[in-house]
Amino acid sequence: MPASALMNVMVGAARKAGRSLARDFGEVEQLQVSLKGPANFVSAADTRAEEILHKELLRARPGYGLLLEEHGEVEGADRTHRFIVDPLDGTTNFLHGIPLFAISIGLERDGELVAGLIYNPASNEMFTAERGKGAFLNDRRLRVAARTELADCVIVTGIPHRGKPGQDLFLREMQAVMSASAGVRRTGAAALDLAWVAAGRFDGFWERNLRAWDLAAGIVILREAGGFISDTEGKDRMLETGSVVAGNETIQRKLLKQLKAAEVPHDAVAAADPSG
Repeated sequence: MPASALMNVMVGAARKAGRSLARDFGEVEQLQVSLKGPANFVSAADTRAEEILHKELLRARPGYGLLLEEHGEVEGADRTHRFIVDPLDGTTNFLHGIPLFAISIGLERDGELVAGLIYNPASNEMFTAERGKGAFLNDRRLRVAARTELADCVIVTGIPHRGKPGQDLFLREMQAVMSASAGVRRTGAAALDLAWVAAGRFDGFWERNLRAWDLAAGIVILREAGGFISDTEGKDRMLETGSVVAGNETIQRKLLKQLKAAEVPHDAVAAADPSG
């Protein structure tokens, strides 16, 4: 299906910012072996990419608002449309020369997500979707995997690192999912995790403490690929809560059940019920 004029705007902006990130990534691969390290350089790369996206999106749609990871909310004259932009999802991967990172652009219309784009310039993989028009990887139509048993599934997640909350809960969730699935993976880029579930590479995904720009594009792409997604309470409030559980209809429901069971520590359950 031919892309709409709006999607062509998003693709053009992503490709231009992607060329900037690809050049900077080549430099990072050299810098990351130095003693000083490339952290400041990566921050500059992130900022450069965001400035390109900001400029290109507003040049084509000057009235639209934006929500940007680095610069926050930018109000537009058109209050019905808002781009939600992450110029570099997977910053730590980028920092270490790992080619798993992405530009993510979501679009809201009247508060509803209607379009999404996730682009990895290192692999030249462009995931796109518009509501009601299906999801695509470059020109290939996407569908979520059809597996229905968690025991056959590979599930992807994000691991809370130093300074992030929820590590004890995550360990309980990991144990619950590990014991029920064929394997658990961690890529380090939530946008790509959602895109890869949409592509059938992963069967399911869960993570907490994400931001709107991590999720907006992937939500549209996953749904247009036939996937189901909610927050960890089973509600459609992912952008507000920052939590996400995704998969096909059956696996999303089963994964949600595993995670709910892990929310209460076993010792708390035992204390509440001394009879065991």
